[in-house]
Amino acid sequence: MGMAHDWSRYWRSPDRPIEAMHAHFERHVYHRHSHEAYSFGVTETGAQSFTCRGSAHTSAAGMVMTFNPDDPHDGHAANTLGFTYRIIHIAPDLVADALQDATGRRTGLPLFVAPVASDPALATTLRALHVALLDPSATALRRDELLTAAIARIVHRASTKPLPAPTRPTRSTTVAQHARQLLHDRMTDDLSIDDLARSTGTSRYVVYRAFQAEYGLPPSDYHRQLRLRRARTLIAAGTPIIEAASATGFADQSHLTRWFTRYFGLTPGAYRQAAVAKP
Repeated sequence: MGMAHDWSRYWRSPDRPIEAMHAHFERHVYHRHSHEAYSFGVTETGAQSFTCRGSAHTSAAGMVMTFNPDDPHDGHAANTLGFTYRIIHIAPDLVADALQDATGRRTGLPLFVAPVASDPALATTLRALHVALLDPSATALRRDELLTAAIARIVHRASTKPLPAPTRPTRSTTVAQHARQLLHDRMTDDLSIDDLARSTGTSRYVVYRAFQAEYGLPPSDYHRQLRLRRARTLIAAGTPIIEAASATGFADQSHLTRWFTRYFGLTPGAYRQAAVAKP
C-alpha cells in the first residue's frame, strides 16, 4: 500500500465569525474536541467514523454532518482509503441573524438532534456555500445569500428541536460548572484534579464524573481545548506562533503544533496563512 496523502485547505473570514475547511484524511485522527460554532459538513468521498453524544456514527459520501456548539466529537477514516469532506464553522450569532423573521425578531437557536443526515439536496446547498467561501472571485453579497439559504435549509430539513429551557441545576451540574469556571480562570496553570476537587468541595472522583457527564470531555481535555482556542485567536490576530504557545501554557511551538493539529486538522502555520488570506 502506498503512502497516505493527507491534506487540508482552510479559509477564515477576515471580518466575520465563519471558517471553512476542505480536507482529505487517511491517517489523521481527530482528538475528541468541540467547536464554539455550529459546524456543518458534507462528506464528498469515502467515509468518516466518529462518536458524538454517546453513540458511534459514520458519514459516507453525500451525507451531511451537523454539530451543535460545544458538541464533543472525534473522527477518523472508516477505512484505509480515507475520506474527503468540506466543513463550515458558523458562529451562533450568524445563525441567529439568518433565522430572524420579517420583523427582525430572532426566532431562537436550533439544536440538532442527529449528527448525521442523508440529504442530497442539503449536501448540494452546503457544497455551494463552501465553494463560494473559498472562491476569491465570489462577492460578499453572493456569499451572504448562500449562507442565509444554507442555514434556512439546514434548519428546515435537518432534525431539530428548540434549545431546552433552563432548569434548576442539580448538585452534579453545579459541581461541573464551578470546576469549569476554575479552568477558565486559571487557563494556563498546571491544575490537578485535586485542585478542582478542593474548589468544589468534593472528591476527585465526584468532580471528574460530574464534569465528564456535563461537558462530554474530561477536565484535562477541556482545559487543553481552552488553551488551544486561545492560541488560535492569538495566531489569527497576528501573534507569532512561538509567542502564542508561551502565552497559552504550551512548552514550546512544537508542543502547540502537535496538539493544534490533533484538534483542528491543520498546523498553526497553515491556520495563520488562512487567517491573513484575502477572501
